Amino acid sequence: MNASNILLLIIATQALFASVNLAYDDSENALKSQNVLSKSEIIQLNGAIGPESVAFDPNGEGPYIGIADGRILKFQGSSWADFAVTSSQRENYTLPFAPEMEHICGMPLGLRFNTKTGELYIADAYFGLQVVGPKGGLATPLVQILEGKPLVFTNDVDIDDHDDVIYFTDTSTRYWLKGPLEGTHDTFAELPGLPDNIRINSKGEFWVALQAIRSQLSFSNSEMGNALLKLSFIAQQLDDLLSGGLLHATAIKLSEDGRVLEVLEDVEGKTLRSISEVQEKYGKLWFGSVMMPFWDFMDFEFK
Repeated sequence: MNASNILLLIIATQALFASVNLAYDDSENALKSQNVLSKSEIIQLNGAIGPESVAFDPNGEGPYIGIADGRILKFQGSSWADFAVTSSQRENYTLPFAPEMEHICGMPLGLRFNTKTGELYIADAYFGLQVVGPKGGLATPLVQILEGKPLVFTNDVDIDDHDDVIYFTDTSTRYWLKGPLEGTHDTFAELPGLPDNIRINSKGEFWVALQAIRSQLSFSNSEMGNALLKLSFIAQQLDDLLSGGLLHATAIKLSEDGRVLEVLEDVEGKTLRSISEVQEKYGKLWFGSVMMPFWDFMDFEFK
């Protein structure tokens, strides 16, 4: 399958700004949260930050992660190695986190491999949908403008290998693509926090990473939307959120119809304070984080 003849469909997403208190134990039959994410193992990135998305190539190698300075790294057993970049203009980027340079060096968020070709598709926040071959290197732009308008904030990507369709998101609103509700949108699930990446497992269930907030903080749609769109966390603000204990990691598994099946947390934020993606692979859960300078995984008995 060549990149030029793939059908590209855009799905847009918007975080649901719901109550931030977990409340799955309100009734006798309600689901209990499991405070187990503190058991996760951490691998430091050493001079890098923000591994939002996690991917494995068709040979099972990796994981591969995209980081805030525009690089995609591959884990090689004991260390990380450069695999690809989304921009060639990198000579002035020397810091692991420099928001003022992201529009030049790029910021890869969503990563997905085409299992047939071994190509890695990349949703870069600033440079749109890109692709790089199995050997890595400089990624090639595929979509930066849609229907005459530039993409605003390319956030995630997924691939339907059966129908040769690539789905990618530009942060806005989620829509039905097929069926009687085509062109409209509705609520799939109400969640207790700010949902980020969504990943499907082999059973057709969905893992959703939540940026859960432990206090009674509240944000309006416009305030949080602007913060997410511009990624304008400065170092002091980020440190205040994390060291102040306001954030903690929450992973929620949903059924095909949006029912909550499992809730996993690190309530005290001992190990995982912020996650942006949860992926179920090889008997483990793998976690990405757009805010942290490390990558995490844990063994888990899947139900």
